Amino acid sequence: AVTLALPQDVQAEAYDWPAELFAERVWRVPRPVPEPAELERAAQLLRGGRRPLIVAGGGVIYARATGALRELAEATGIPVGETQAGRGALPWDHECAAGAADVVLGVGTRYSDFTTASRSIFADPAVRFVNLNVAGFDAAKHAAGRTGVALTADARVGLAALRDALDGWSVPAAYRAETGRLVARWNAVVDRAFAQGHRPLPAQAEVIGVVVEESGPRDVVVCAAGSMPGDLHKLWRPRDEKSYHVEYGYSCMGYEIAGGLGAKLADPSREVTVMVGDGSYLMMAQELVTAVQEGVKLVVVLVQNHGFASIGNLSESVGAQRFGTRYRFRSGSGGLDGELLPVDLAANAASLGAGVLRAGTVEEFRAALRQARAADRTTVVHVETDPLAPAPDSDAWWDVPPAAASTLESTREARARYDKDKQAQRPYL
Repeated sequence: AVTLALPQDVQAEAYDWPAELFAERVWRVPRPVPEPAELERAAQLLRGGRRPLIVAGGGVIYARATGALRELAEATGIPVGETQAGRGALPWDHECAAGAADVVLGVGTRYSDFTTASRSIFADPAVRFVNLNVAGFDAAKHAAGRTGVALTADARVGLAALRDALDGWSVPAAYRAETGRLVARWNAVVDRAFAQGHRPLPAQAEVIGVVVEESGPRDVVVCAAGSMPGDLHKLWRPRDEKSYHVEYGYSCMGYEIAGGLGAKLADPSREVTVMVGDGSYLMMAQELVTAVQEGVKLVVVLVQNHGFASIGNLSESVGAQRFGTRYRFRSGSGGLDGELLPVDLAANAASLGAGVLRAGTVEEFRAALRQARAADRTTVVHVETDPLAPAPDSDAWWDVPPAAASTLESTREARARYDKDKQAQRPYL
């Protein structure tokens, strides 16, 4: 689908355009090849690494390079980590889907803030980078000078060239075995998160687990903002390169339902499940009306925790004590610490024409999700969760500065931690 936005006066005008303008054309997207000398340097750097790691970004999927990535990983044993945009580049249970590094091969990634834990996640001070990216600016990040190699080329063509350049070489067997153990250990962590039995309300991780277990191999999950994208990145188990659609470049609150509508229009053969938190739902739920009007079926999982879980966690991390992050009345003291607001988002969804199912337990949610998937119309499954229930933590740092001056001891302590942690950041160039 294409949207053309024109000024109102232009929309009303008429013009005799030449017929040739509307002739069918085929636009071929070029696939730039890597420069031979830089390709050789990249191969030498990877061969010399004790613990090489591939970071697969969205460019792997956009370039239709997942097959080339898999061939390189399997032939060399180099493990693969995925960014938000690159999630699904390998199946979740692939033997190479994990790793730690002294040489990083970044493919189609911009090394964004979330991907790199604000440029602090590469802990080895001697780590070197080989970056394969069609954009020269992104290829140069962390790889400029003598410490790395920037390959400005198409992801699929570049991966195939690297595969040929590394023919016959593999990481040591011990490193392959270690990667396998890391994969198994993380999968066990995810299994426990899915089955933690949190009461009285379920944990968000358990809700995600049910969606994972009930989804088919080609189903698509759509999400964008709040705490859920971080949890999905860790917990979702993709089996198809197009099954994970999480817009987290700018954490766009309100994108989810509209994005799900677009995903379903792009490929009606796929079941689309939209996962949206209450805060993001409040930003833009109106596209439910469009889905109902156009007869486009979506399954919308509306996770209601009566507040802002992600911002609450961040508030606590900077010493602000979760101020104003729950939907509560203002009390006599002037604070937002009164009773919970009588917000009923399920009733709101019903008023927009969607089918609505409510769930309060994991078992009820599973039954409701199955009913929604079997329906022939857009259905919202409303499930309440505990905002304080744990999910597996990555321990990664995020550059969110606490106030430099505060009367709160918690904020002063947070600032001291922040100043210390910030020293671990690496410059891009």
